[in-house]
Amino acid sequence: MNKASRLFCPALITPKNAVPKQTDQLSRSQKLLTELGLVKSGSNGTYQIMPMAQRSVDKLVDLVQRNMQLAGGQKISLPVLTPTGLWKKTGRLDGDISEFYMVRDRSGKQFLMSPTHEEAVTAMLATTSPISYRQLPLRLYQIGPKFRDELKSRFGLMRAKEFLMKDMYSFDVSEETARETYSVVTASYEGLFKQLEVPFVKVNAATGMMGGSLSHEYHYVSPVGEDMLLQCSSCGFAGNSEVLESSKECPSCRSSKLNEVRGVEIAHTFLLGDKYSKPLGATFLNTSGKPQSLIMGCFGIGITRVIAAALEVLSTDQELSWPKLLAPYDVCLIGPKQGSKEQQPAEVIENELLHNIGELCGFEEVIHDDRKDLTIGKRLLEAKRLGHPLTIVVGSKAVQQDSPKLEVHLSQGDKLELDLSETLKLVDELNKQKKDLLSGYFKKDLAIRKTQLVGHQL
Repeated sequence: MNKASRLFCPALITPKNAVPKQTDQLSRSQKLLTELGLVKSGSNGTYQIMPMAQRSVDKLVDLVQRNMQLAGGQKISLPVLTPTGLWKKTGRLDGDISEFYMVRDRSGKQFLMSPTHEEAVTAMLATTSPISYRQLPLRLYQIGPKFRDELKSRFGLMRAKEFLMKDMYSFDVSEETARETYSVVTASYEGLFKQLEVPFVKVNAATGMMGGSLSHEYHYVSPVGEDMLLQCSSCGFAGNSEVLESSKECPSCRSSKLNEVRGVEIAHTFLLGDKYSKPLGATFLNTSGKPQSLIMGCFGIGITRVIAAALEVLSTDQELSWPKLLAPYDVCLIGPKQGSKEQQPAEVIENELLHNIGELCGFEEVIHDDRKDLTIGKRLLEAKRLGHPLTIVVGSKAVQQDSPKLEVHLSQGDKLELDLSETLKLVDELNKQKKDLLSGYFKKDLAIRKTQLVGHQL
Protein backbone atom coordinates (compact mmCIF):
# COMPACT_ATOMS: atom_id res chain seq x y z
CA MET A 1 0.00 0.00 0.00
CA ASN A 2 1.35 3.43 -0.98
CA LYS A 3 1.44 5.93 1.89
CA ALA A 4 1.44 9.68 1.23
CA SER A 5 3.56 10.19 4.35
CA ARG A 6 6.37 8.13 2.74
CA LEU A 7 6.09 9.53 -0.79
CA PHE A 8 9.01 11.65 -2.00
CA CYS A 9 7.23 14.56 -3.64
CA PRO A 10 9.27 17.76 -3.15
CA ALA A 11 6.61 20.41 -3.79
CA LEU A 12 7.80 23.89 -4.69
CA ILE A 13 7.09 26.36 -1.89
CA THR A 14 6.45 29.87 -3.21
CA PRO A 15 6.10 32.80 -0.76
CA LYS A 16 2.58 34.27 -0.73
CA ASN A 17 3.56 37.73 -1.96
CA ALA A 18 6.13 36.57 -4.51
CA VAL A 19 5.74 38.10 -7.97
CA PRO A 20 6.82 35.69 -10.73
CA LYS A 21 9.48 37.03 -13.09
CA GLN A 22 8.77 37.05 -16.81
CA THR A 23 11.27 34.21 -17.23
CA ASP A 24 9.24 32.18 -14.75
CA GLN A 25 6.13 32.11 -16.94
CA LEU A 26 5.78 28.44 -17.84
CA SER A 27 3.42 26.18 -19.72
CA ARG A 28 0.50 24.85 -17.69
CA SER A 29 1.90 21.33 -17.45
CA GLN A 30 5.39 22.49 -16.50
CA LYS A 31 4.05 24.85 -13.84
CA LEU A 32 1.86 22.21 -12.19
CA LEU A 33 4.36 19.36 -12.41
CA THR A 34 7.04 21.57 -10.84
CA GLU A 35 4.86 23.16 -8.17
CA LEU A 36 3.44 19.82 -7.05
CA GLY A 37 6.84 18.13 -6.85
CA LEU A 38 6.36 15.60 -9.65
CA VAL A 39 9.24 16.99 -11.73
CA LYS A 40 12.30 19.01 -10.71
CA SER A 41 14.45 21.11 -12.99
CA GLY A 42 18.05 19.94 -13.25
CA SER A 43 20.51 21.92 -15.34
CA ASN A 44 19.12 24.10 -18.12
CA GLY A 45 16.83 21.97 -20.30
CA THR A 46 17.07 18.77 -18.22
CA TYR A 47 14.56 17.43 -15.73
CA GLN A 48 14.50 15.03 -12.79
CA ILE A 49 11.38 12.85 -12.64
CA MET A 50 10.09 12.17 -9.14
CA PRO A 51 8.39 8.92 -8.02
CA MET A 52 4.78 9.88 -8.75
CA ALA A 53 5.52 11.10 -12.29
CA GLN A 54 7.79 8.09 -12.83
CA ARG A 55 4.76 5.85 -12.27
CA SER A 56 3.05 7.62 -15.18
CA VAL A 57 6.16 7.25 -17.37
CA ASP A 58 6.34 3.53 -16.55
CA LYS A 59 2.66 3.07 -17.42
CA LEU A 60 3.11 4.75 -20.80
CA VAL A 61 6.23 2.69 -21.51
CA ASP A 62 4.23 -0.49 -20.75
CA LEU A 63 1.38 0.67 -22.99
CA VAL A 64 3.72 1.56 -25.86
CA GLN A 65 5.49 -1.80 -25.57
CA ARG A 66 2.18 -3.64 -25.63
CA ASN A 67 1.23 -1.88 -28.87
CA MET A 68 4.65 -2.32 -30.47
CA GLN A 69 4.63 -6.05 -29.76
CA LEU A 70 1.13 -6.33 -31.26
CA ALA A 71 2.59 -4.64 -34.37
CA GLY A 72 5.28 -7.31 -34.59
CA GLY A 73 8.01 -5.35 -32.83
CA GLN A 74 10.99 -6.91 -31.07
CA LYS A 75 12.71 -4.91 -28.33
CA ILE A 76 16.44 -4.18 -28.44
CA SER A 77 18.83 -1.71 -26.78
CA LEU A 78 21.43 0.30 -28.69
CA PRO A 79 24.32 2.33 -27.23
CA VAL A 80 23.70 6.02 -26.63
CA LEU A 81 27.07 6.76 -28.29
CA THR A 82 27.15 6.40 -32.09
CA PRO A 83 30.42 6.82 -34.07
CA THR A 84 30.21 10.02 -36.14
CA GLY A 85 31.74 8.11 -39.06
CA LEU A 86 28.38 6.40 -39.62
CA TRP A 87 26.61 9.74 -39.87
CA LYS A 88 29.23 11.00 -42.33
CA LYS A 89 28.51 8.02 -44.60
CA THR A 90 24.78 8.89 -44.74
CA GLY A 91 25.47 12.62 -45.18
CA ARG A 92 23.64 13.71 -42.05
CA LEU A 93 26.67 15.59 -40.70
CA ASP A 94 26.80 17.80 -43.79
CA GLY A 95 24.02 20.16 -42.69
CA ASP A 96 23.34 22.07 -39.47
CA ILE A 97 24.75 20.00 -36.60
CA SER A 98 24.36 22.63 -33.85
CA GLU A 99 21.74 20.50 -32.06
CA PHE A 100 24.03 17.47 -31.76
CA TYR A 101 26.08 16.62 -28.69
CA MET A 102 29.55 15.41 -29.73
CA VAL A 103 32.08 13.71 -27.45
CA ARG A 104 35.54 12.18 -27.91
CA ASP A 105 37.02 9.22 -26.10
CA ARG A 106 40.57 9.17 -24.72
CA SER A 107 41.94 8.01 -28.07
CA GLY A 108 40.31 10.90 -29.91
CA LYS A 109 37.52 8.96 -31.60
CA GLN A 110 34.38 11.10 -32.00
CA PHE A 111 30.85 10.02 -31.09
CA LEU A 112 27.35 11.46 -31.19
CA MET A 113 25.10 11.29 -28.16
CA SER A 114 22.39 9.94 -30.39
CA PRO A 115 19.33 12.08 -31.10
CA THR A 116 18.10 9.12 -33.16
CA HIS A 117 19.48 5.71 -34.18
CA GLU A 118 18.93 5.09 -37.91
CA GLU A 119 22.66 4.81 -38.63
CA ALA A 120 23.39 2.67 -35.57
CA VAL A 121 20.68 0.07 -36.19
CA THR A 122 21.39 -0.08 -39.93
CA ALA A 123 25.12 -0.57 -39.31
CA MET A 124 24.24 -3.35 -36.86
CA LEU A 125 22.35 -5.22 -39.59
CA ALA A 126 25.09 -4.50 -42.12
CA THR A 127 27.59 -6.34 -39.91
CA THR A 128 25.23 -9.26 -39.23
CA SER A 129 25.65 -12.54 -41.10
CA PRO A 130 23.60 -12.59 -44.32
CA ILE A 131 19.92 -11.92 -43.65
CA SER A 132 17.51 -14.01 -45.70
CA TYR A 133 14.32 -12.63 -47.22
CA ARG A 134 12.58 -15.29 -45.10
CA GLN A 135 13.54 -13.32 -41.92
CA LEU A 136 11.78 -10.17 -43.14
CA PRO A 137 9.97 -8.00 -42.28
CA LEU A 138 12.02 -7.13 -39.23
CA ARG A 139 10.67 -4.54 -36.78
CA LEU A 140 13.10 -3.58 -34.03
CA TYR A 141 12.35 -1.00 -31.35
CA GLN A 142 13.90 0.44 -28.23
CA ILE A 143 12.90 2.85 -25.47
CA GLY A 144 15.64 5.03 -24.10
CA PRO A 145 17.10 8.51 -23.67
CA LYS A 146 17.81 10.80 -26.62
CA PHE A 147 19.78 14.05 -26.66
CA ARG A 148 19.39 17.31 -28.56
CA ASP A 149 21.07 20.60 -27.72
CA GLU A 150 17.89 22.63 -28.13
CA LEU A 151 18.46 26.34 -28.80
CA LYS A 152 15.33 27.14 -26.80
CA SER A 153 14.54 24.35 -24.37
CA ARG A 154 11.19 25.31 -22.85
CA PHE A 155 7.84 24.06 -21.64
CA GLY A 156 9.51 21.49 -19.41
CA LEU A 157 9.32 17.90 -20.67
CA MET A 158 7.82 19.06 -23.97
CA ARG A 159 11.11 20.44 -25.27
CA ALA A 160 14.03 19.21 -23.20
CA LYS A 161 17.67 18.52 -24.05
CA GLU A 162 17.36 14.96 -22.79
CA PHE A 163 14.13 13.04 -23.28
CA LEU A 164 12.72 9.53 -23.33
CA MET A 165 11.74 8.17 -26.72
CA LYS A 166 10.44 5.00 -28.32
CA ASP A 167 12.03 4.48 -31.73
CA MET A 168 11.21 1.57 -34.05
CA TYR A 169 13.12 0.68 -37.23
CA SER A 170 11.59 -1.58 -39.86
CA PHE A 171 13.36 -3.56 -42.59
CA ASP A 172 11.55 -5.00 -45.62
CA VAL A 173 12.30 -6.65 -48.95
CA SER A 174 10.54 -4.04 -51.12
CA GLU A 175 8.80 -0.69 -51.20
CA GLU A 176 5.46 -2.49 -51.35
CA THR A 177 6.04 -4.58 -48.21
CA ALA A 178 7.59 -1.54 -46.48
CA ARG A 179 4.31 0.31 -47.07
CA GLU A 180 2.45 -2.63 -45.54
CA THR A 181 4.67 -2.38 -42.46
CA TYR A 182 4.09 1.39 -42.42
CA SER A 183 0.32 0.82 -42.38
CA VAL A 184 0.58 -1.76 -39.58
CA VAL A 185 2.72 0.45 -37.33
CA THR A 186 0.78 3.68 -37.96
CA ALA A 187 -2.45 1.79 -37.21
CA SER A 188 -0.93 0.75 -33.87
CA TYR A 189 -0.05 4.41 -33.22
CA GLU A 190 -3.64 5.45 -33.79
CA GLY A 191 -4.82 2.66 -31.47
CA LEU A 192 -2.38 3.81 -28.79
CA PHE A 193 -3.47 7.44 -28.96
CA LYS A 194 -7.13 6.44 -28.84
CA GLN A 195 -6.37 4.47 -25.68
CA LEU A 196 -5.07 7.70 -24.11
CA GLU A 197 -8.38 9.49 -24.87
CA VAL A 198 -6.71 12.78 -25.77
CA PRO A 199 -7.93 14.23 -29.11
CA PHE A 200 -5.10 14.01 -31.66
CA VAL A 201 -4.52 14.83 -35.31
CA LYS A 202 -2.44 12.88 -37.82
CA VAL A 203 -1.00 15.10 -40.54
CA ASN A 204 1.07 14.82 -43.69
CA ALA A 205 4.59 16.03 -42.97
CA ALA A 206 7.81 16.95 -44.73
CA THR A 207 10.56 14.33 -44.51
CA GLY A 208 13.24 16.91 -43.64
CA MET A 209 16.73 15.76 -42.69
CA MET A 210 15.44 12.22 -42.07
CA GLY A 211 14.75 11.74 -45.77
CA GLY A 212 12.46 9.20 -47.39
CA SER A 213 9.30 9.32 -49.48
CA LEU A 214 6.47 9.49 -46.92
CA SER A 215 6.02 11.00 -43.47
CA HIS A 216 3.27 11.68 -40.94
CA GLU A 217 3.20 13.57 -37.66
CA TYR A 218 0.84 13.09 -34.71
CA HIS A 219 -0.11 16.20 -32.75
CA TYR A 220 -2.05 17.32 -29.72
CA VAL A 221 -3.63 20.68 -30.52
CA SER A 222 -2.51 23.22 -27.92
CA PRO A 223 -1.69 26.96 -27.80
CA VAL A 224 1.86 26.11 -26.66
CA GLY A 225 2.49 23.96 -29.75
CA GLU A 226 5.39 25.02 -31.96
CA ASP A 227 4.02 23.61 -35.24
CA MET A 228 1.42 25.44 -37.26
CA LEU A 229 -1.36 23.19 -38.59
CA LEU A 230 -4.27 23.84 -40.89
CA GLN A 231 -7.45 22.19 -39.62
CA CYS A 232 -10.74 21.90 -41.48
CA SER A 233 -13.71 22.88 -39.32
CA SER A 234 -16.05 20.92 -41.60
CA CYS A 235 -14.55 17.42 -41.54
CA GLY A 236 -11.73 17.61 -38.96
CA PHE A 237 -8.91 16.97 -41.48
CA ALA A 238 -5.58 18.53 -40.48
CA GLY A 239 -2.29 19.03 -42.25
CA ASN A 240 1.06 20.61 -41.56
CA SER A 241 0.93 24.20 -42.85
CA GLU A 242 4.36 23.70 -44.49
CA VAL A 243 2.87 20.92 -46.61
CA LEU A 244 -0.47 22.65 -47.26
CA GLU A 245 0.83 26.23 -47.54
CA SER A 246 -0.62 26.75 -51.03
CA SER A 247 -3.93 25.02 -50.33
CA LYS A 248 -7.07 27.14 -50.35
CA GLU A 249 -9.42 24.27 -49.63
CA CYS A 250 -9.46 21.06 -47.60
CA PRO A 251 -7.91 18.13 -49.53
CA SER A 252 -10.44 15.80 -47.89
CA CYS A 253 -13.83 17.51 -48.27
CA ARG A 254 -12.99 20.55 -50.44
CA SER A 255 -14.31 22.96 -47.81
CA SER A 256 -12.64 26.38 -47.61
CA LYS A 257 -13.01 26.46 -43.82
CA LEU A 258 -9.33 25.95 -42.98
CA ASN A 259 -8.16 27.40 -39.67
CA GLU A 260 -4.66 27.71 -38.31
CA VAL A 261 -4.07 25.91 -35.00
CA ARG A 262 -0.93 25.08 -33.05
CA GLY A 263 0.14 21.49 -32.46
CA VAL A 264 2.56 19.72 -30.13
CA GLU A 265 4.25 16.94 -32.12
CA ILE A 266 4.15 13.74 -30.08
CA ALA A 267 5.07 11.16 -32.72
CA HIS A 268 6.56 10.99 -36.21
CA THR A 269 6.73 8.21 -38.82
CA PHE A 270 8.85 7.93 -41.98
CA LEU A 271 9.12 5.61 -44.97
CA LEU A 272 12.86 5.82 -45.61
CA GLY A 273 13.51 3.55 -48.59
CA ASP A 274 17.23 2.76 -48.92
CA LYS A 275 18.50 6.17 -47.72
CA TYR A 276 20.43 4.52 -44.87
CA SER A 277 20.77 0.90 -45.95
CA LYS A 278 22.50 1.70 -49.26
CA PRO A 279 25.40 3.86 -47.98
CA LEU A 280 25.90 1.60 -44.96
CA GLY A 281 25.72 -1.64 -46.93
CA ALA A 282 22.76 -3.24 -45.11
CA THR A 283 21.46 -5.97 -47.40
CA PHE A 284 19.49 -9.19 -47.44
CA LEU A 285 19.66 -12.22 -49.71
CA ASN A 286 16.70 -12.24 -52.11
CA THR A 287 14.97 -15.30 -53.59
CA SER A 288 17.82 -15.66 -56.08
CA GLY A 289 20.39 -15.65 -53.29
CA LYS A 290 21.75 -12.24 -54.33
CA PRO A 291 22.26 -9.26 -51.97
CA GLN A 292 19.70 -6.47 -52.16
CA SER A 293 19.37 -3.26 -50.10
CA LEU A 294 16.93 -3.38 -47.19
CA ILE A 295 13.96 -1.01 -47.44
CA MET A 296 13.46 0.88 -44.18
CA GLY A 297 10.95 2.79 -42.11
CA CYS A 298 11.30 4.52 -38.76
CA PHE A 299 8.67 5.35 -36.15
CA GLY A 300 9.18 7.56 -33.11
CA ILE A 301 7.08 8.45 -30.05
CA GLY A 302 8.24 11.01 -27.47
CA ILE A 303 7.36 9.23 -24.21
CA THR A 304 7.95 12.12 -21.81
CA ARG A 305 6.57 14.61 -24.33
CA VAL A 306 3.30 12.66 -24.67
CA ILE A 307 2.78 12.87 -20.90
CA ALA A 308 3.51 16.60 -20.68
CA ALA A 309 1.45 17.42 -23.78
CA ALA A 310 -1.52 15.32 -22.61
CA LEU A 311 -1.48 17.16 -19.27
CA GLU A 312 -1.26 20.46 -21.16
CA VAL A 313 -4.46 19.61 -23.05
CA LEU A 314 -6.48 18.02 -20.23
CA SER A 315 -5.52 20.04 -17.13
CA THR A 316 -6.78 23.36 -15.81
CA ASP A 317 -4.48 26.12 -14.56
CA GLN A 318 -4.87 24.82 -11.00
CA GLU A 319 -5.38 21.06 -11.29
CA LEU A 320 -3.76 18.24 -13.22
CA SER A 321 -5.95 15.86 -15.20
CA TRP A 322 -4.46 12.60 -16.47
CA PRO A 323 -5.43 10.13 -19.19
CA LYS A 324 -7.05 7.23 -17.30
CA LEU A 325 -4.31 4.80 -18.24
CA LEU A 326 -1.50 7.14 -17.17
CA ALA A 327 -2.70 8.48 -13.81
CA PRO A 328 -0.02 7.65 -11.21
CA TYR A 329 -2.72 6.25 -8.89
CA ASP A 330 -6.36 5.39 -9.57
CA VAL A 331 -7.67 6.17 -6.09
CA CYS A 332 -6.60 8.47 -3.26
CA LEU A 333 -8.14 7.65 0.14
CA ILE A 334 -8.23 10.36 2.81
CA GLY A 335 -9.09 9.35 6.36
CA PRO A 336 -10.25 11.40 9.38
CA LYS A 337 -8.06 14.00 11.08
CA GLN A 338 -6.16 12.90 14.13
CA GLY A 339 -7.97 13.88 17.32
CA SER A 340 -11.34 14.45 15.64
CA LYS A 341 -14.42 13.05 17.38
CA GLU A 342 -15.14 10.75 14.42
CA GLN A 343 -11.58 9.40 14.19
CA GLN A 344 -12.09 6.02 15.85
CA PRO A 345 -15.29 4.86 14.05
CA ALA A 346 -14.18 6.45 10.76
CA GLU A 347 -10.88 4.55 10.83
CA VAL A 348 -12.79 1.25 10.92
CA ILE A 349 -14.50 2.26 7.66
CA GLU A 350 -11.20 3.61 6.28
CA ASN A 351 -9.39 0.30 6.84
CA GLU A 352 -12.25 -1.68 5.31
CA LEU A 353 -12.20 0.59 2.27
CA LEU A 354 -8.45 0.26 1.84
CA HIS A 355 -8.79 -3.50 1.66
CA ASN A 356 -11.84 -3.55 -0.63
CA ILE A 357 -10.48 -0.91 -3.05
CA GLY A 358 -7.12 -2.65 -3.19
CA GLU A 359 -8.86 -5.92 -4.05
CA LEU A 360 -10.80 -4.20 -6.86
CA CYS A 361 -8.12 -2.19 -8.63
CA GLY A 362 -4.85 -3.49 -7.19
CA PHE A 363 -3.13 -2.22 -4.05
CA GLU A 364 -0.42 -0.53 -6.13
CA GLU A 365 -3.08 1.72 -7.66
CA VAL A 366 -4.16 3.17 -4.30
CA ILE A 367 -2.47 6.07 -2.50
CA HIS A 368 -3.48 6.32 1.16
CA ASP A 369 -3.12 9.86 2.51
CA ASP A 370 -2.28 8.88 6.06
CA ARG A 371 -0.99 12.35 7.10
CA LYS A 372 -3.64 12.71 9.78
CA ASP A 373 -1.93 15.67 11.40
CA LEU A 374 -3.22 17.65 8.38
CA THR A 375 -6.86 18.64 8.02
CA ILE A 376 -9.06 16.80 5.54
CA GLY A 377 -9.44 20.07 3.61
CA LYS A 378 -5.69 20.53 3.13
CA ARG A 379 -5.21 16.94 2.01
CA LEU A 380 -8.21 17.12 -0.31
CA LEU A 381 -6.93 20.32 -1.95
CA GLU A 382 -3.61 18.63 -2.68
CA ALA A 383 -5.28 15.46 -3.98
CA LYS A 384 -7.47 17.48 -6.35
CA ARG A 385 -4.46 19.41 -7.66
CA LEU A 386 -2.62 16.13 -8.27
CA GLY A 387 -5.53 14.96 -10.43
CA HIS A 388 -6.26 11.51 -8.98
CA PRO A 389 -9.18 10.03 -10.96
CA LEU A 390 -11.02 9.26 -7.69
CA THR A 391 -10.45 10.81 -4.28
CA ILE A 392 -12.48 9.27 -1.45
CA VAL A 393 -12.89 11.09 1.87
CA VAL A 394 -13.85 9.25 5.06
CA GLY A 395 -15.03 12.14 7.21
CA SER A 396 -17.78 12.95 9.69
CA LYS A 397 -20.56 12.07 7.21
CA ALA A 398 -19.22 8.52 6.99
CA VAL A 399 -20.14 7.83 10.63
CA GLN A 400 -23.50 9.57 10.84
CA GLN A 401 -26.21 7.15 11.96
CA ASP A 402 -28.77 8.15 9.36
CA SER A 403 -27.55 7.32 5.86
CA PRO A 404 -23.74 7.40 6.25
CA LYS A 405 -22.00 8.81 3.18
CA LEU A 406 -18.50 9.00 1.74
CA GLU A 407 -17.35 12.04 -0.20
CA VAL A 408 -16.06 11.08 -3.65
CA HIS A 409 -14.30 13.68 -5.78
CA LEU A 410 -13.70 13.06 -9.50
CA SER A 411 -10.74 14.59 -11.32
CA GLN A 412 -13.11 16.62 -13.52
CA GLY A 413 -14.28 18.50 -10.42
CA ASP A 414 -17.54 16.64 -9.69
CA LYS A 415 -18.33 15.82 -6.06
CA LEU A 416 -20.55 12.89 -5.09
CA GLU A 417 -21.91 11.62 -1.78
CA LEU A 418 -22.20 7.83 -1.91
CA ASP A 419 -22.62 4.96 0.49
CA LEU A 420 -19.97 2.26 0.79
CA SER A 421 -21.38 -0.08 -1.86
CA GLU A 422 -21.93 2.76 -4.35
CA THR A 423 -18.36 3.94 -3.81
CA LEU A 424 -16.95 0.49 -4.47
CA LYS A 425 -19.12 0.22 -7.57
CA LEU A 426 -17.60 3.48 -8.87
CA VAL A 427 -14.07 2.14 -8.26
CA ASP A 428 -15.00 -1.05 -10.09
CA GLU A 429 -16.39 1.00 -13.01
CA LEU A 430 -13.10 2.88 -13.34
CA ASN A 431 -11.21 -0.40 -13.31
CA LYS A 432 -13.46 -1.82 -16.04
CA GLN A 433 -13.03 1.31 -18.16
CA LYS A 434 -9.28 0.90 -17.97
CA LYS A 435 -9.51 -2.76 -18.95
CA ASP A 436 -11.74 -1.84 -21.91
CA LEU A 437 -9.19 0.75 -23.07
CA LEU A 438 -6.36 -1.75 -22.76
CA SER A 439 -8.30 -4.31 -24.79
CA GLY A 440 -8.92 -1.76 -27.54
CA TYR A 441 -12.62 -1.18 -26.87
CA PHE A 442 -13.72 2.43 -27.24
CA LYS A 443 -17.09 4.03 -26.65
CA LYS A 444 -18.83 4.50 -29.97
CA ASP A 445 -19.18 8.28 -29.77
CA LEU A 446 -15.59 8.65 -28.60
CA ALA A 447 -14.28 6.50 -31.46
CA ILE A 448 -16.26 8.53 -34.00
CA ARG A 449 -15.00 11.81 -32.59
CA LYS A 450 -11.39 10.65 -32.61
CA THR A 451 -11.69 9.35 -36.19
CA GLN A 452 -12.95 12.74 -37.30
CA LEU A 453 -9.85 14.32 -35.80
CA VAL A 454 -7.48 12.03 -37.67
CA GLY A 455 -6.19 13.58 -40.92
CA HIS A 456 -4.80 11.87 -44.00
CA GLN A 457 -4.97 8.08 -44.07
CA LEU A 458 -2.83 5.87 -46.28
